[in-house]
Amino acid sequence: MRQRPIGTATRGTTNPNRLRRMDRWIADAHGPALRRAGTPVAVDLGYGAAPWTAVELLARLRTAEPRTAVAGIEIDPDRVAAAKPYEREGLTFVHGGFEVPLAARPLLIRAANVLRQYDEDQVAEVWSRLSSRLDADGLLVEGTCDEIGRRHVWVALGPEGPRTVTFATRLGSLERPSDLAERLPKALIHRNVPGEPVHAFLRDFDRAWAAASPYASLGARQRWIAAVRAVAADWPVTDGVRRWRQGEITVEWDALRPTGH
Repeated sequence: MRQRPIGTATRGTTNPNRLRRMDRWIADAHGPALRRAGTPVAVDLGYGAAPWTAVELLARLRTAEPRTAVAGIEIDPDRVAAAKPYEREGLTFVHGGFEVPLAARPLLIRAANVLRQYDEDQVAEVWSRLSSRLDADGLLVEGTCDEIGRRHVWVALGPEGPRTVTFATRLGSLERPSDLAERLPKALIHRNVPGEPVHAFLRDFDRAWAAASPYASLGARQRWIAAVRAVAADWPVTDGVRRWRQGEITVEWDALRPTGH
């Protein structure tokens, strides 16, 4: 007998192009692993009421590795049925949940806006379950964004656990870096309080942003780059100017890990 899907249905809210920032980061950061794989399989977990994000994930990952296949997995069978007409070569839709019911171990699991409805103390178990389904060279990317994808924060995890946290934004819409706090993933959003590392990081980033105000005359991108460069003097930033220009900053997870974890 087939196992009952693990998890609960999300609200299903989705929009075309909503996850573009996450997708582009994945294609860049995980592209080499996709190219090394014999059969690169990616999962869009909890894609929602419409299949747009899975369709777009396939297109973006194929710019990095044309052999990539994507499986959209949804716990709501009606959403799977509605997505079936969009299946084509390299794109399938499957009924399931956190158990990830695929024969192959995926090289990527993307879970965007899935854990917001869960409690913070449930996150570690979900991360562990999903990470255990990954290929040895696989990546789990779990995070949250706003409704039109202007602001996004995600955690990247390997089979061994969390590695990095990435903050990504449309720079023209940003007043200060801490505006991204409302999009922190569930593991961090309740930890944005004094005494917690993520709060200290965003405080320092705001100060660096303010100090970089003379660069505003050159544009928001130059101001962001200057602020990130200043932050990198005290925090373990893992990326470089090429990604900063995209409105991103990636920091080691251990530097932002909640106290007591």
